Amino acid sequence: MPEGDTVWQTAKRLHTALAGNMLSRFDLRVPKYATADLTGRTVLDVTPRGKHLLTRIEGGLTLHSHLQMDGSWKVYGNGERWRGGPAHQIRAILGTADRTAVGYRLPVLELLRTTEEHRAVGHLGPDLLGPDWDPDQALANLLSDPARPLGEALLDQRNLAGIGNVYKSELCFLLRVTPWLPIGSLPQDTAARLPALARRLLEANRDRPIRSTTGHRQHDLFVYGRAPRPCLRCHTPVRAADQGDGSRARPTYWCPTCQTGPAPAPGTPRTARPRPGRRTPN
Repeated sequence: MPEGDTVWQTAKRLHTALAGNMLSRFDLRVPKYATADLTGRTVLDVTPRGKHLLTRIEGGLTLHSHLQMDGSWKVYGNGERWRGGPAHQIRAILGTADRTAVGYRLPVLELLRTTEEHRAVGHLGPDLLGPDWDPDQALANLLSDPARPLGEALLDQRNLAGIGNVYKSELCFLLRVTPWLPIGSLPQDTAARLPALARRLLEANRDRPIRSTTGHRQHDLFVYGRAPRPCLRCHTPVRAADQGDGSRARPTYWCPTCQTGPAPAPGTPRTARPRPGRRTPN
């Protein structure tokens, strides 16, 4: 699932292409909105909110989309071939005089009044890349359930918005604790610096085509996707296991030497596939 920095990049591309321009084409290929026609209206802005995208349009309307696992927005110039996937995967087309934004495989797509955006994003915690960022509130949210595993708490967008599976694993490595450690067991000084560290990682990567948490040219990430290769810090083989239950299970990576705390027994199967740190431009 795209993380907050990737969604921020997508919003920036869409805003640059569409904002201030009149729509010459508006096509939502979902039954509920198939007859909606906003041609002739001006796109006001495209704003990211955590992992959500809000495209605000003249007349007090907002097109809300969420990429989830496989969705994407692509921007094309006039005459440019669309390359985001087969035509049957297209869910939205927003065209102006010289640019067209095409939404592929969008599992969440709804048209709502701008004054009712809270229906779509009001449940989210402070946005790591947004103007509402509040590290104290984010920390209070995380610590509200002390027994919850750290990795699960970080992925809960109601606590803080923007962290996905890559940053979950990388943050736990940088904090030197496993993702299964109850968040209430974090040392006080470690917990206190968690929100600022998370924001710093996302801010550092929001303008990069290739996500990096290490600062090394040869290695983009410390542990995510690296099992069973050696840890960059201590050379112990990185381990991987699923965290969460059922469809919510996510592949999780950690170093058993550098990170302290509970973890699955060696040999625990992992069913989910890792998502790389490298991003495909939208």
